[in-house]
Amino acid sequence: MKVIYSDAQSRHDPKMFLVNGAPQACPEKPERATLLLESAKSVGLEHVVPDDHGLPPIARVHTPEYLSFLADIHERWQRIEGASEEVIPNIHPDRRSVSYPASAVGQAGYHQADTACPIGTHSWESIRWSSNAAVEAAMIVSEGASSAYALCRPPGHHAFKDMAGGFCFVNNSAVAAETLLLSCERVAILDVDLHHGNGTQSIYYERPDVLTVSIHADPVRFYPFFWGYAEERGEGPGLGYNLNLPIVRGTGDADYLPVLDKALGRIRAFAPDAIVVALGLDAYEGDPFGGLSISTNGFAEIGKRISQLALPTVLVQEGGYLCDELGDNLASFLSGFDQNSSRVEAN
Repeated sequence: MKVIYSDAQSRHDPKMFLVNGAPQACPEKPERATLLLESAKSVGLEHVVPDDHGLPPIARVHTPEYLSFLADIHERWQRIEGASEEVIPNIHPDRRSVSYPASAVGQAGYHQADTACPIGTHSWESIRWSSNAAVEAAMIVSEGASSAYALCRPPGHHAFKDMAGGFCFVNNSAVAAETLLLSCERVAILDVDLHHGNGTQSIYYERPDVLTVSIHADPVRFYPFFWGYAEERGEGPGLGYNLNLPIVRGTGDADYLPVLDKALGRIRAFAPDAIVVALGLDAYEGDPFGGLSISTNGFAEIGKRISQLALPTVLVQEGGYLCDELGDNLASFLSGFDQNSSRVEAN
C-alpha cells in the first residue's frame, strides 16, 4: 500500500480555537502528519507525493462561491484594521438561503460553522494539497490497486459543500469518492472518526449513488451536536442511503465491534464498487478529546473487519490528535487491514 502526503500540507498551522468560550491551543497541528507519516512508513507503506490535480476534483464537491472564499479570504481579512492574524468568525447567520454579504466578516460567518477552522496565511495551500492526496489515492485505487492511504491534513469530514467546520475545509473523503465515481457507479463512505461526519452526510444526503455510514459518539452532548442522529436516513432519492450509528461516550472495543459489524452489513447490502474509509484515530481511549475508548489492539481488529469487505479501498485520514500512542494506533489499523487484505487477495 502507498501513503500519499505532501509537505505543503504542514504549512497550515492554526494557533487557537474556542473551548467552552475560552481560547485554547489548536490540537490540529502539523506534527500530527509528521508522526502519522513515519508510522505508515514503519509498517512498510511507500511514501508518494501527490501531483497537483488543480481545482476540478474539489469543484465536484464544493461550490465556486465557497472555493473563492477559501482562496482569498485571508488576504482580504488582513485589510481590516485591527483584524486577528487568522480568519475566525464572530457572527453566524440564522439562515443561509437569502442574501450573501459582501464583507469579509460576513462571509467568514457564512462559510465557517464554528471557531475551530481558523484560516491563516498558508491555509489554502495546505487545504489544496490535502485534497490532492485524496485524489491521488483514489486514482491509484481506480487504476487497480486494492487500497491506498491518503494522509489528509487538514482533515475534511466536517466540511459541507459551502462551509468549513471542526478543523475541516475541503471534504477529502467526498473528493476521494467523487474521483472513484469517475470510473465506477456506486461508492460507500464509512466514517469511523470519534465525531459524526456531518459535512459528508450533508453532501450526499439526497443522493443514492453514495452510501454514507458513520459510527460516532452520541451527539446529544458532543460535537457536532446538531447532526448525527439515528433518525437521519437521507432525503428524496437519498432516503435510506444514510446510516448513523451513534454510540455511548466511553464505548470500548467489546461494544464497538458489533456496531461496526452492523455498519459493514449495511455496506454489503449496498453492493458498492469501492469504499472510502474516513479514518479517525480519535476514537482512541487516550486521545485528547476523550470521547470513546478504543484500544490500540482494537484498531487492528477494526482494520481487519473493514478489509473483509474485499473492496477497493481508499483510506482518508480524519481525526486523531497528538498523544504518545497516535502512531501506534495507525500502525495497528494498517497492519490489521493489510494482513487480512493480503489473505483476501491470495484467495
